[in-house]
Amino acid sequence: MYAIDLHCDTMSKLVEQGRATLLRENDLNVDIGKLQAGNFAAQFFALFVDMAKAENPLEHCLRMVDRFHLELVANHEAIRLATTQAELLKNQDEGKISAFLTIEEGGVLKGELANLRNFHRLGVRLLTLTWNYPNELGFPNALPDCRGKGLTEFGREVVAEMNRLGMLVDVSHLSDQGFYDVAATSSQPFVASHSNARAITGHARNLTDEMIRLLAEKGGVTGLTFARSFLADPPRSHVEDIVRHAKHIRQVGGIDVIAIGSDFDGTKPPLEVADSGEIGKLIDGLAAAGFSTNEIEKICYGNAMRLIREVLG
Repeated sequence: MYAIDLHCDTMSKLVEQGRATLLRENDLNVDIGKLQAGNFAAQFFALFVDMAKAENPLEHCLRMVDRFHLELVANHEAIRLATTQAELLKNQDEGKISAFLTIEEGGVLKGELANLRNFHRLGVRLLTLTWNYPNELGFPNALPDCRGKGLTEFGREVVAEMNRLGMLVDVSHLSDQGFYDVAATSSQPFVASHSNARAITGHARNLTDEMIRLLAEKGGVTGLTFARSFLADPPRSHVEDIVRHAKHIRQVGGIDVIAIGSDFDGTKPPLEVADSGEIGKLIDGLAAAGFSTNEIEKICYGNAMRLIREVLG
């Protein structure tokens, strides 16, 4: 069974740790060998920018884009950029993993649509509108006084331009009102790349039942995240907790709204699914909980593939 993961922070970790840490093989949650062991068709690589630490967020993000492309050149026999479903399927036929490029922090645009278009030209196909700080697009759910604040006018312009370009709008980290504003603004399905169910675990970044239903109605997906604070905040991230969230989301929004968004290399260990090579533990856990083979295929691969086809082309 193939897998697609909508969110990892591995590329940011590679940049943080320097040239000695490579995508080919490393001690992180994701590398090429682990992706191959887990039978991954595609991995979405987020370029995460902490606006409080980056002196120039745009330049910092561009350096990460450069590192991403250098890693793909160095490992061209195993992994290749994908920007559409056709490219993903071509890579898959040739035995290569597809790498989708994403940005986690809309503040890197510095309030300019030109920067969005230039990132699109560089291969970026998903933008997480905010991280944990307010920016020119909107407000984060991390701050309680921001949760009722929605998209700015520029944020609405960004969503519309992303729709035009064929980019995935990501509402993970966005305020509650921002979620509803995206749902009202976007003409295309959108994604919560790494969020679980708030009814099961009351983390502000998880989705309410109303959000899950609306996301499903809009044809979007939420990526099950393995971060333990999003699951139940136990000492360890457990498969049974991921499955519990999957069951609830299926009950509320249906099977077609569930995908995988591990947040590998962006979440703290220990993890029962320790890395990409161990995704079979989640597959086994879903099967043991009564999910059918068809349902598991949708969670692991099919729903993300549909979203890629419908939005990216």
